[in-house]
Amino acid sequence: MPCTFCSVVAGDLPADIVLDEPELLGFLDRRPVFKGHVLLVPRGHVDTLLDLPPHLHAPLLEATQRLARAVVAGLGAQGSFVAMNNLVSQSVPHLHVHVVPRTRGDGLRGFFWPRTTYADEAESADYAARLRSVLDTPPPA
Repeated sequence: MPCTFCSVVAGDLPADIVLDEPELLGFLDRRPVFKGHVLLVPRGHVDTLLDLPPHLHAPLLEATQRLARAVVAGLGAQGSFVAMNNLVSQSVPHLHVHVVPRTRGDGLRGFFWPRTTYADEAESADYAARLRSVLDTPPPA
């Protein structure tokens, strides 16, 4: 089955393009959370964040930052919601960053994630330690 976002990148499916750069494409989500909801994708097919080549790390984040500014400056939003799913809840298996314009009182609460709590401080410390133990060190600058 062909990738929907690869088809958008190729120009085979119509899209309202917001950002058009050599390695990234940003376009309006056809089913937006709020009007102006942008999807940012690498032009080359990448399944998830875990598969993103290192040379795209900085450009993806920088473009996400510019889009977050753009929803404020261009749409009058008060801020933005930036999100990315990896496999679970990833409706299209092509890495994409959601940049959603936000305003106070817009009704978006707990949209993606239910909230939970830790049993106690020891449990939260254990989770933090487990994550630290497997966290990759950043590459040398």
